Amino acid sequence: MRSTGRSAVTPLVIPPSVRRTARTATIGRVGRLALEYLRQGDRTVFGRTKCETPWHLLPPIYLDDSGSAYTLLVNPSGGLVGGDQLSIDVSLGPQAHVLISTPSANRVYRSLKQDAVQEVRIEVGEEGILEWMPEHTIPFAGSRFRQRIHATLGAGAALVLWDAIASGRIAHGERWRFASLENDIRIRIPSGAVVREHYTLNPAEAPAGIGVVADWDYVGSLFVVGDAVLSTHWASLEAALWEVLEKWRDQDLLGGVSQPSVPGVVVKLVAKSAPVMTQVLTELWAAVRSILWRMPATILRKY
Repeated sequence: MRSTGRSAVTPLVIPPSVRRTARTATIGRVGRLALEYLRQGDRTVFGRTKCETPWHLLPPIYLDDSGSAYTLLVNPSGGLVGGDQLSIDVSLGPQAHVLISTPSANRVYRSLKQDAVQEVRIEVGEEGILEWMPEHTIPFAGSRFRQRIHATLGAGAALVLWDAIASGRIAHGERWRFASLENDIRIRIPSGAVVREHYTLNPAEAPAGIGVVADWDYVGSLFVVGDAVLSTHWASLEAALWEVLEKWRDQDLLGGVSQPSVPGVVVKLVAKSAPVMTQVLTELWAAVRSILWRMPATILRKY
């Protein structure tokens, strides 16, 4: 039988009063990315993985014959907004070698009240290597951002961790105009010793601004930590990294390198342009790979 009747669908209309009272917290997303890596023969491969919006999971790429699994962290939403609570859990099995980066800078948008939060938890198994090399974070004017990166290393494991922020959207005249930014980085080695960097910036609330860093546009930290490296190698690496920084000292960059209380080296730098910071990081990273593992520099694919 053929029906000629019509059914009416009443559209859902949200009253203006309800739209006006919607809480900011309901706009934010809670997304988790969990990545497990295992050594399989001469390659590192995915183990168990889990991906929740807004994260998008891509399979590893192999850039050379080292077997290192190169993974891009992709957030198609374009950045973080107030109320977002994103997490990344990375676990490496014994002897796994992983390189993680991002296709572009991490943007944090303006928020009236809520913080945008990103938490990274890292576990590197025995004799594993993780190279954590994301693009820098750009906090927009009025943005509120909290980030925690906590890493635990197994015996003989090594971690190369890069973290950098811009002063804001520089081309838009938004230098140091974000509302707040808190960054907490902790790296724990098997002995229980910890190297930590923790700072909070509130440019508008600080009586004297944010100090001498206000003259720079980018701030970066490079941590290289591992308990299986000979002290002589750390000394050689420190000298090599210092040589790179000295070469760029008169080209809108200032930096320093030292050995912390745990086995490793730490580099702190400030720069006045992204291209300079990127090039210096490339040279620093190449020195780390050459001295510690006799490996060539890596050319990253961003797609």
